[in-house]
Amino acid sequence: MLENFEVLNDFAEGLKRSPTVMKVIGCGGGGSNAVNRMIDANIENVEFIVLNTDAQALSESRAPRKIPIGQKLTGGLGSGFCPEIGEKAAEEDSESIRNALKGSDMVFITAGMGGGTGTGSAPVVARIAKEMGILTVGVVTLPFDFEGRMRREVAEEGVKKLRGEVDSLIVIPNQHLLKMDDKKMTFREAFLMADDVLRQGVQGISSVITKPGIVNIDFADVKRTMQGQGNVIFGVGLGTGENRCVDAATKAIKNPLLEDSSIDGAKNILINICSGDDIPMMEIDEIVKIITASADPVHNVFWGQVHDADLGDSVSVTVIATGFSSRSPESEAQAAKIAKSKIISNENVLSYGDFDIISRPQAEHSYVSNTAAKASSAAAPEVKGNRSSGLLFDETGEPVAVSASSSSGGSNLGSALAHSVARSSNISLSPPAGFNASSDDINQPACWRNAGLSRTINLSVD
Repeated sequence: MLENFEVLNDFAEGLKRSPTVMKVIGCGGGGSNAVNRMIDANIENVEFIVLNTDAQALSESRAPRKIPIGQKLTGGLGSGFCPEIGEKAAEEDSESIRNALKGSDMVFITAGMGGGTGTGSAPVVARIAKEMGILTVGVVTLPFDFEGRMRREVAEEGVKKLRGEVDSLIVIPNQHLLKMDDKKMTFREAFLMADDVLRQGVQGISSVITKPGIVNIDFADVKRTMQGQGNVIFGVGLGTGENRCVDAATKAIKNPLLEDSSIDGAKNILINICSGDDIPMMEIDEIVKIITASADPVHNVFWGQVHDADLGDSVSVTVIATGFSSRSPESEAQAAKIAKSKIISNENVLSYGDFDIISRPQAEHSYVSNTAAKASSAAAPEVKGNRSSGLLFDETGEPVAVSASSSSGGSNLGSALAHSVARSSNISLSPPAGFNASSDDINQPACWRNAGLSRTINLSVD
């Protein structure tokens, strides 16, 4: 019996020693710099790796594991901004990369696109990771516009290749940094802000998986949300005060630095809510409703709640949204229904052109009236005497039939009104008998104290 207890204890200890293994691998100079900044942020439960064709730059990295690639090809002198060399270098040392990734459950691949090593090697690393069955997420930056069109095209081609190899991809255009309000932001501060998106992603997912919560989200939930999903929206929002939940949820789904920061149409949404106090159910409901408001009508939600005393009265919300590439059949049906409900041409609805015809019946040959007549292709419903079933009322209250005869110059409602309703645009409004009109008395109706004021305005007068 005691032996069985020892086996159970050993199993429990093994579980503590074997959490989900997450690794971050920085490719090239930009990726290595991002890893250095993440190490400075003291992120826990993550292993850091860097690889580079530049031996000198590689030696300056603070990552515990460094992989020199393409030494035979480049001699350790770099790729010379040539993605083809970066790709061949990674292929040359693919076995070293494979060994470094062994045992991983999830890998973040980061690189600055537009250069040589990062642009060329990142897709190779992603392909190796996918072949090993590892959940693979790419987090890359695009160059500033001032860095030139050629560099931009190289970067976009690199992103295209990487997108075909990773499960999910986060793209951060550096140009978006210029949209920030701080005009005194330095170049270094800008890159720190871009790298912070990667830090938030890694740290947020690590916390989601490793921190036990009241309602847990495990690695299987993360994998289901991100595996094979393409573009991903990721964000972390912090809220305090009376509107803490609204603020946290809104910040989490609106990251101005991402290439595509809209959560519209997402099919898979993972939400982790972290609070210092015992958050009420109403606030949880409010957070989820805000985040999923514009998601696909048929979406999956994985949510968890974690208690963190360090947050005090604040609330932190982490969101991962994917599934933007395809909509569900239900979503397609709803979109088709909405599109069908939009009025394109209807003889019973007045358009701007119809209004012009009514207000200016004499302009039968004007561009507007001719266009309106051509636009209406559906004939009005006929009753006795070739008249439509619509009725209007004149100024005396008597009903007036609306003719829809084709001889009237148009079969739409606008033309019918123009030819069937008596025109009285110049009739003045007179006060009751015995009323003393005074133009200086502002308490009197304007139509009574101003002689000759008509009840309509002739829009046809130039």
